[in-house]
Amino acid sequence: MNKLVVALIVLLHNYRQSICQNATRPNIVMVMSDAFDGRLSFDPGSKLVQLPYINYLRELGSNFLNAYTNSPICCPSRAAMWSGQFVHLTESWNNYKCLNENATTWMDLLEKNGYHTKAMGKLDYTSGSHSVSNRVEAWTRDVQFLLRQEGRPVSQLVGNMSTVRIMQKDWKNTDTATQWIHQTAASSQQPFALYLGLNLPHPYKTDSLGPAAGGSTFRTSPYWLTKVSSELISVPKWLPMAAMHPVDYYSTFTKNCSGIFTVEEVKSIRAFYYAMCAEADAMLGQVISALRDTDLLKNTVVIFTADHGELAMEHRQFYKMSMFEGSSHVPLLIMGPGLMSGLQVNQLVSLVDLYPTVLDIAGISAGGNLSGHSLLPLLSTSHAISKKQRPDWVLSEYHGCNVNASTYMLRSGQWKYITYADGLSVCPQLFDLTLDKDELHNVVLKFPDVQVHLDKLLHSIVDYPKVSTAVHLYNKKAFGTWRHSLGRNYSQVIANLRWHVDWQNNVLANERAIDQWLYSTS
Repeated sequence: MNKLVVALIVLLHNYRQSICQNATRPNIVMVMSDAFDGRLSFDPGSKLVQLPYINYLRELGSNFLNAYTNSPICCPSRAAMWSGQFVHLTESWNNYKCLNENATTWMDLLEKNGYHTKAMGKLDYTSGSHSVSNRVEAWTRDVQFLLRQEGRPVSQLVGNMSTVRIMQKDWKNTDTATQWIHQTAASSQQPFALYLGLNLPHPYKTDSLGPAAGGSTFRTSPYWLTKVSSELISVPKWLPMAAMHPVDYYSTFTKNCSGIFTVEEVKSIRAFYYAMCAEADAMLGQVISALRDTDLLKNTVVIFTADHGELAMEHRQFYKMSMFEGSSHVPLLIMGPGLMSGLQVNQLVSLVDLYPTVLDIAGISAGGNLSGHSLLPLLSTSHAISKKQRPDWVLSEYHGCNVNASTYMLRSGQWKYITYADGLSVCPQLFDLTLDKDELHNVVLKFPDVQVHLDKLLHSIVDYPKVSTAVHLYNKKAFGTWRHSLGRNYSQVIANLRWHVDWQNNVLANERAIDQWLYSTS
């Protein structure tokens, strides 16, 4: 038998093996929203707003009741999801500094192993994006000044009962995704993986505050408001400003929430936020419908999640950037062939678990150096138990703007432990989520043994004082480089960032505070 015949036999064997493998491997579709409070995916939160397609996934798939972000802000959170690593390992410190463009993601590995892949919509996991204000506010968080960095949260009603498509950019991306399913995925001989990133229900930019403004407008139409059970909307309990933890006080002030809000304002913001969640759910529904219409749904694993939550005026704050449940708790629902239906999973999980899970679904080895663990053993009765034991904790960390200290959250059992910086200079927080779901009672002094145990566990996961120091040094270096690059324009540029109103009130003192911080040896 000559070499040519042998080569042809090998090629035929590999082709048949590939066809067989592709026929058995499921398709994978992930829809990731932005700022979606995970508590809305199960009772009692699910009663607040009609989310028919999330409920569809809940009934026919599995719902993770204790899923958390690994960093409650857009880019670092997504960096953790795409890389499968905690943010301190990839040094994804803020919205400006995340993964390198050549970082290997789970989608890269799917493509390398025979999947037809497509990612569209909001990706936001590589360095270099977001506004100048956003990055400067993160770099200067240790400076001894207190400046409002966000617009005051407001609600805005647009359109009428026939106005359905409010977030046009998201709907355009959703239309493109469903078109791709119909025209490309349906005729593909390969298994496919589709990722759709949504902006909703992230609040919109407040146009009146200029092009550098952050997102502080909760916008919807009467159509979506009809999906909200307004009679069930609660007004969150707030601690007095004087009784707040110092980091929470800083966040409340910089988020422009320290002023007076009426009950009607708070309820309106929360109602509009829930309505925005309903619009995002409809986009998820359009994707599911496209899979059903093309007869692909039966062989497709559908995953819905979010990068972080939204406080929606809980703890006198909006936005994210907090370890409180509204900000750190995310939805995670998974449905697909061979996976259990109607399952409510109580185990603690986080977004880094999605990297090994997706690869496990595709039958691809995830390799080492991952922070997460495959969720498949929790979902499939036929799946072999992993030799790598799943931890009984989740880690989240935050190093960005609107918070004036690196923050670390360890959730384990009934406890949520939050510590800051070096663990000594800022007092930690401890909440018993079984007894205190609103997280209003810091019991760290009442349970010193629990605090010692959890802090020791946290130290075994990450040397957080060392990480905090690294972030502090990075902030100084990055700000100094940026300042030098502006030359004579520096004073004008920094005075016109999002904090410009407060900055102009005391320019000399603010510039002096920055100089003292930048040139200090600590």
